[in-house]
Amino acid sequence: MAGMNFAPAMGGQFAAIARMRWQLFVNSLRTVRGRLELVARAFMFLGFAILGMGGSVGLGIAAWYFVSQGKAVFLAVLLWPVFLFWQMFPVLATAFSDNVDSSNLLRFPLTFRSYFFVRIIFGSLEPATAIGMLWSTGIAFGVTAAAPSLIVAALPAMLGFAILNILLGRMIYAWVERWLAQRRTRELLGIVFFIFIICFQLIGPLLSRYGERSAPAMTQFTKAALPVQGFLPPGLAAYSITSALHGDFLRSFGGIALQCLYAVMILWLLNIRLRAQYHGENLSESVALAAKPAGKRETKLGWRIPGMSGPVSAIVEKEFHYLSRSGPMLFTFIMPVVILLIFRLGPGKAGGSGGVLAHASDLAFPVGAAYTLLILTNLVYNTFGGDAVGVQFFFISPVRFREVLIGKNLAHAIVMAIEVMLVWLGACFLYRPPSIEITLATICGVSFALLVNLGAGDLLSMYTPKKIDYGTFGRQRASGATQFASIGIQAAVIGLCAAPLMLARAYGRIWIAIVIFLVLAGIAAIGYAMVLNRADAVAFKRRETMIAELSRA
Repeated sequence: MAGMNFAPAMGGQFAAIARMRWQLFVNSLRTVRGRLELVARAFMFLGFAILGMGGSVGLGIAAWYFVSQGKAVFLAVLLWPVFLFWQMFPVLATAFSDNVDSSNLLRFPLTFRSYFFVRIIFGSLEPATAIGMLWSTGIAFGVTAAAPSLIVAALPAMLGFAILNILLGRMIYAWVERWLAQRRTRELLGIVFFIFIICFQLIGPLLSRYGERSAPAMTQFTKAALPVQGFLPPGLAAYSITSALHGDFLRSFGGIALQCLYAVMILWLLNIRLRAQYHGENLSESVALAAKPAGKRETKLGWRIPGMSGPVSAIVEKEFHYLSRSGPMLFTFIMPVVILLIFRLGPGKAGGSGGVLAHASDLAFPVGAAYTLLILTNLVYNTFGGDAVGVQFFFISPVRFREVLIGKNLAHAIVMAIEVMLVWLGACFLYRPPSIEITLATICGVSFALLVNLGAGDLLSMYTPKKIDYGTFGRQRASGATQFASIGIQAAVIGLCAAPLMLARAYGRIWIAIVIFLVLAGIAAIGYAMVLNRADAVAFKRRETMIAELSRA
């Protein structure tokens, strides 16, 4: 940590990096994809601005009310959501936070202190930081508006709270990035993350179902947790302001000092991680090849799918090998059944049992199938993302690009079919077996939606590809333009599927929905065939862009 003072050379380095990032943005606007990305980010920025400004005003009013009523201790209720959002949003929404990989700057003669501050400052230029700062500012203004004399404690406490969140976010980012660099820890971290998400979603239904029985235990837990949260960043900020309101400025500044101590500890942990990276830490997953005794080796034959050519069968086999080696991806495939379980455990109408679908259990299968489509969105709309630099072999191999897409689409269709069967079994077990009419209508609707998604996904995968780097935090999603387009397509497809099904169900004529879905599926099949017929020409025209985008470091 020694020697981290700003030097004149550091200011020039920061200016050069800022110019580089600005020039990258300007150059990206020269392409159609770059302009589409700008439009998508403009809509995202508008949403984030509404969330930040609206939250700031709401939190400010709530803080003013608590302080004016002499209940400043309840500021912790406001600060905890801000803290959790600040730390968890970058993990949950990496698609909205695609920062430049600052570790690439180590190729240049950069001092460690310059690299350290670059990682903190430029790495914090993300939506979570901006929204968190707005919310913290709103709380600070609300407190000082209610009691102007608290400005001497509220501003340092909220400033320390914001700095602590920024440093903690950078520290978590750096260590998670280190764990993602190796496959074993990456798989373990992904599984733990998805288990946490599932458990978090089950909290509400379980409390609503067993809330009365667990009330004594929850009371004991709350009594034990209240003193502990007082020593954590949100509790410390609220404690400092509360102590100042009661005139105990010694304890108030003691809480601020403890925040500073936490910041020093976080800086120390961040320093360990960044110094190892600066000194050339290599987390390669490759293993040295061991010499094998010479002799006859058995050659394993590849898959041979009846009715499909050899290249198509090979692509399907490759895709399934990719999926089988990704623990988090396999874990997400059980989420549709988990969603049905959450609906089953949740309260029904008028607080009754049976869950959200208690009075419409025949819709459990269609709802689960629709969620399955959403799960496959990121896979279908960036189908070459996992191939990365390997996409070059598709262009030099004596195989039409049409066959490559057919192989990938067939693999995704098989996954979808397996998922739909699991959802059907889950609906039978958790609710009641769907009727034959509902089952056929759902299958026809899924066929139409899948054809639309595969056709659109093939085009977007060629026009706006993005490398998926599972070892780099924040680079595990499709491009912003693809995400934006996929949301619109999915909304339209689900709307076209839901409207006929609900209308036919209301009139008790499910066969009407089946006929409509078959017609839509026929139209979607024609469109999908047109996309495949143009695949070779589009891929040949876009080959340089695809290889460049998917081969980025």
